[in-house]
Amino acid sequence: MNNRVSTADEFKALVASPAKFRLFMLAKLPMAYMADLRITSLTNERATVTIPYKYLNKNPFNSIYFACLSMAAELSTGALCMMHTYKADPAVSMLVTHVDADFTKKAVGKITFMCEDGRRIMEAAEHTKLTGEGVTITATSIGLDEKGDQVAEFRFTWSLKAKSKLLV
Repeated sequence: MNNRVSTADEFKALVASPAKFRLFMLAKLPMAYMADLRITSLTNERATVTIPYKYLNKNPFNSIYFACLSMAAELSTGALCMMHTYKADPAVSMLVTHVDADFTKKAVGKITFMCEDGRRIMEAAEHTKLTGEGVTITATSIGLDEKGDQVAEFRFTWSLKAKSKLLV
């Protein structure tokens, strides 16, 4: 259990370093880098991600393109999955298997997505690490504009599975 805490803290430190996180996004998530996504807060329970309205992520309706909103929402859930599986032993693979979304208002300005399902994600990650069984978990991310009005709600179903160790 202490190892999980230290690896979660290690992951949070990586995310908290703007230079290291921007390099990670450039290497592994280049579209997120170009859209200027930012993880503004990360705790064991919650992740907050922002996306600004800018030229590269706009649509013809003068709002943020839905796919860019989806990217920000996914990162708010995925950061929690990554944190709770970071340097896991055994390693845990993760994959989005389903997405469901509702759009309730035009997304303009800076949009903030928040996922508060960290505890449930941690429990799912611990379960697969202990049993080797694959688990799925649906995490919700709510997007708010600068006035605090909800613009979208996303539900991402993640599959987490501990990788089996090969006997040598």
